[in-house]
Formats: sequence, C-alpha cells, structure tokens
Amino acid sequence: MKNTFTQSMAWLHTWGGLLFGWLLFAIFLTGTLAVFDQEIDNWMRPEVPVRAVSQVESAERALTWLGEHKADERIWSISLPSERAPDLVVSTGGRRHGGGQHLDPATGEPIAVRETAGGLFFFRFHFTLDLPRNIGIWVVGLAAMAMLAALVSGIVIHKKIFKEFFTFRPGKGQRSWLDGHNASAVLLLPFHLMISYTGLVIFFLIYMPAAVDALFEGDFRAYAEAQHGHHHEPSRRGPVAAAPLTDLGPVLAEAERRMGPVGGVVIQNPGRADARIEVRRVLGNRIALTKGQNMVFDGVTGELLEGPPEMRAAQLTQRVMAGLHFAQFGGYPMRWLYFFCGLVSSAMIATGLVLFTVKRRRRPDAEGAVAAALYRAAERLNVAVVAGLTLACVGLLWANRLLPVELTQRGTWEVRVFFALWVLSLGHAWLRPYLAAWREQLGLAALLCLALPLASFLGLEAPWTERSRLLLELTAMACGLLLAWTAHRVRPAADRSTARRPSRTLAEVN
Repeated sequence: MKNTFTQSMAWLHTWGGLLFGWLLFAIFLTGTLAVFDQEIDNWMRPEVPVRAVSQVESAERALTWLGEHKADERIWSISLPSERAPDLVVSTGGRRHGGGQHLDPATGEPIAVRETAGGLFFFRFHFTLDLPRNIGIWVVGLAAMAMLAALVSGIVIHKKIFKEFFTFRPGKGQRSWLDGHNASAVLLLPFHLMISYTGLVIFFLIYMPAAVDALFEGDFRAYAEAQHGHHHEPSRRGPVAAAPLTDLGPVLAEAERRMGPVGGVVIQNPGRADARIEVRRVLGNRIALTKGQNMVFDGVTGELLEGPPEMRAAQLTQRVMAGLHFAQFGGYPMRWLYFFCGLVSSAMIATGLVLFTVKRRRRPDAEGAVAAALYRAAERLNVAVVAGLTLACVGLLWANRLLPVELTQRGTWEVRVFFALWVLSLGHAWLRPYLAAWREQLGLAALLCLALPLASFLGLEAPWTERSRLLLELTAMACGLLLAWTAHRVRPAADRSTARRPSRTLAEVN
C-alpha cells in the first residue's frame, strides 16, 4: 500500500491492468468479433446460397426431405433462414450446432458445405479462452472482476475526469497515446462497466451456486426445467396411431404473431398422433435474452399447447442483463455500436499495456536487473498478445479459404492454424527488435485484412454478390487501414527528442 488512497489505487490500476490486461485484450477482441459471429459463419461457408424464399416454403422443403430420408427418426429439427442466417439446416435426434444437412431453401436439394470453425470459435473463445469450459469461465470471470477493479481505480485516480474527456493532444508521442487511453476509457466508461458486470451475471450460477444447491439440491437441469416450463419429451413406449402432420404455415404464422421472428422448428414424433411442434424464436427481438421461451403446438391439430412462459422478476432481470451483454436486440445498428465500442475498448487496453512498458523503458536501471528483464518480457508479450492475436484472427479467415475443402476435421485444422500463428508471433516478438516486431506483425495483419477480398476468388464464381459477405470484407479492409496506420506510427523517437536527450538511445512509440 502507498502513502495515500489515490496512490494505492494508482498502483492497483497499473499492476492489475498489466497482469490481467493480456487476458482482457484477448477477451475484448474476440468478443468484438463475436458481435458478428453469424456473419462470419456465412462468410466461412460460401457454399450456402442466399435465397429470397419465405420461411414457410423453406419449412415445407425441409419436411419433404426429412420425410424421404429420415422418416423413422423420432425428432426432426429444422433451422430456418433468417435475416442473419441464410442457411436451411435439417437434423435429427435434437439440435447440434454445426451438424445436420444443409438444403437449398429454393429447391430443397442437399448442399455440400465445408466444415469450418466459423464465427462460433470467436464466441466460445471470448468466454472460455478455448480452455475446458468451466475452467475457462472461471478464468474469464476473474479477468472481468479485474476489469471492474481497474475501472473503479481508474475513476479514483483520474480526478479531472471531465477535462480528460475533451483532452487529446496529437503529435505529442507518448503524451498523445496517454490522452487516447484516458479519453477512450472515459468516453466508454458506461459501456465498460455494463459489459464487465453483465458478463459476470451471465454465469452467476456457476460463480455463486448456493441458490441452486439450496432449492434444487445442486441439480441444474431441474432448475432449468423450472425456469423454462415443462418440456414435451417424445413418448417411447406403446403403439401410437399414425396421423399426418399439420400444415406448418398457420403454426409459424401464429408463433411469429406471438413471439416475433422465428428461427427454427423441432418436431417430436412426426407422423404419429402424439406429434408435437416446438417453434423457437430468433434471439434478437427483445432486450431480455429469450432462449428457451418457445411455443409448443399439437402436431396433428395445430392447437397451441404451451405459449411462451412468463418469466419471474428475478429471472427477467438476469435475462435483461444477459441480453445487454449479447446485443441480441436493436438489429444491425446496435450490433455496429457494440462492434465500435469493442474496438475502442480493445485499443484502450492495448495502449495501457504499451504505455506501462514505454514508461519503464526510459529508466531501465531504476528497479534492478530482474525488473528490467521482466519489463523486456512484458514488451514481447505485448507484441504477441496485441499484434499477434490480431494476426491470428485474420489468419483464421484465410485458413478457411486455403485449407483443402475435403480435409478431415477441417474446422479443427483452422483452429490449429490460429494457435500456430499466435505461437509464431510470440517467437517472432522474442527474436526481433522490439519496434521492428511491432511494425512487422501489425503490417502483416494489415496486409491480410486488406487482401481478404481476394480470398473470395478462391473457389467462388461470384464472390461479391451477397451483401453481408461484402460488408465483412469491407470492414476487414477498414481494419486493415487502421492497422497499417498504427504500424506506421510505431517508429523510433523523433530526432528532436534525441537532440534534447543526447544520452537516450532507446526508441519509443511515437
């Protein structure tokens, strides 16, 4: 502890920000990409056609295919095309992300779609760091607590917080980067507080399971059933009379009227008198996360058996907080807002990490040889985490186009390419001079982003005819320009600074 409370908070902000900053940058960057996880999925599955076909027509073609090829299965699942997801996918035995058979919504014919990690990889990495699920959730939760501590301590140490909101002095070297760090932190302070706190609320039962232990004896499945209402399981015993399935058109229309846009249908016991149809809504028409709030119909008569269950106050509060974190509301304007805030937040964390090492590089002998060695290691980690992770993310998109389509476990190989690039970036940062490593890795990431539209020519006849894929590539090019500008700004200190301090030979971020 330091002499004053403000000094103690400054110490906590500095060292807590460094120790958890590397994790937080990875969490924020992949979370920013996960805002458009479905659009990344669409880009990484270029074989999926975008058709102007209604959901009713798509559902009828899916039922025809299932009736011809999977008539004996007890559960049919249909993922219907929606605004963000143009693919029609059918599967049996329950829903499995990434599984099932893709169909052309216009013809009902099967489509061969490449296996890929997709945008789901960034989403999962955001809250698990690709570790075993529960371990990753605990590590990310600890980082979120550190983020909250850094935000509170930052408020304490920045006494002139209102002034810093309007302060930015360009062309002043380290002073400009510090102004940018402070201004971005102040400008997006409400977003940072919201996104960190709601991230913890999403997994509150994992972090604080006492309520489930007391009320449901630790049975999370019983808790979920109590929250979501009764789930109609398919009957497994006794003969049941055959009966035709009701027309899905009125069922989907009623579900859309009651719930908003629908995303899929699950049919239990198709072709039997005890058939049930569960219609699942698209997440995104309410602030509260509506996962599990579905409607169930009689599969023969089409009669509504179970409407969307009403949520209790406590559950609704948690769902609203989760919805705020996931940005499943407000359409594309809200997604673009979250994407922009995520990029600025990532830049804030990155500048904080870099400023820590730049400040201490100016006095290398002040804290001893061991401290100097640790600071040099922190410099290399900064390069690998900030520039290297950015390079690995865009490298995953290139791997999607360059790896053979028929490769076994192709999605796993895409992830291996991602981590291989990240590890190589660490080795490169360790072997190359500090600033040269920054420029080379940022420059390569910029080049890959700018050249990403060229990847669309690999195996595609009409690469830029679909809007969401075109927007993804234009966004990648804009990010590439930003990375190129950053690489240009990373250079040795200006000659005037050297003239002022003849004995200083170390370079700095200008």
